[in-house]
Amino acid sequence: MVELDDEKVFYAFDKTLEPAMVVPSGTTVRVRAKDCFGNQIQKPEDELDGIDWDHTNPATGPIFVEGAVPGGALKVSVDAIEFDNKSVSCTGENEGVCGDRFNAWSTQVCEIDGDELVWDERLRIPLRPMIGVIGVAPEGDPINCGTPGSHGGNMDNTAITAGATLYFPVFADGALFGCGDMHAVMGDGEISVSGAEAAGWATVTLTAMPELKLVDPLIENATHFGVIASAETLDAAADRAVHEMLDLICDRTAEDPDKVVMLLSLVGDVQVCQMVDPEKTIRFMVPKYVLDSLGFKL
Repeated sequence: MVELDDEKVFYAFDKTLEPAMVVPSGTTVRVRAKDCFGNQIQKPEDELDGIDWDHTNPATGPIFVEGAVPGGALKVSVDAIEFDNKSVSCTGENEGVCGDRFNAWSTQVCEIDGDELVWDERLRIPLRPMIGVIGVAPEGDPINCGTPGSHGGNMDNTAITAGATLYFPVFADGALFGCGDMHAVMGDGEISVSGAEAAGWATVTLTAMPELKLVDPLIENATHFGVIASAETLDAAADRAVHEMLDLICDRTAEDPDKVVMLLSLVGDVQVCQMVDPEKTIRFMVPKYVLDSLGFKL
């Protein structure tokens, strides 16, 4: 295993970036990540109005993975997530779902104590570690780290946790992988515009899959397999994710589309990842036992 510290970060996924590290396919990398505020909020007295907003949502990297080629895929196994001892949450005017209720920023700094987040003296919340920003360089123009898309990016997907495996379509040589914006706790939707934003370490294994052709990122865990799709609205993202899952299944099995659609209506779950970024993100998850019964293989 190798380590990459957080001195080498970027603020937009971009195929022209110089790699911070070059690794062979199959390498495990322990990546140090700043929080989404670039570690600029350290105590409750620190004001969000006073931070440098051009240096928020940093992703550590990019990492060039040998053997990853345009038209193929990059497999990313999330092996572990570790946090520092505090988190920061916020909301504010015109931010998130309820931004119409506020005319100023509010910030909550919390201690992370073992496997709990200490919200206040009354409430401790079990940690739900996840990675918010994770992906590869896009095909076209740079995409800022606050926006999700087919390349991944700021998907804010609570299923991206230790034990999950992601598959990203590759658009640039080496894929140029990066990650950051980790959350100690976050609910589906991220309605305030933040989770419990925390700095720490993400351990990932990066494997080139040059023969696998994808449209959008896929996610797999012990029990489910899914498509992650982003679009201007939640409806459009959900429509895209469901159609892609239908195509994946029909392309890899002998099943009729009408039968697959009826089956997916029984067992598939449309789940909101986030509804606050410039593009909204949905995951469509299907139990693996159902896919196994169809003979589905990625």
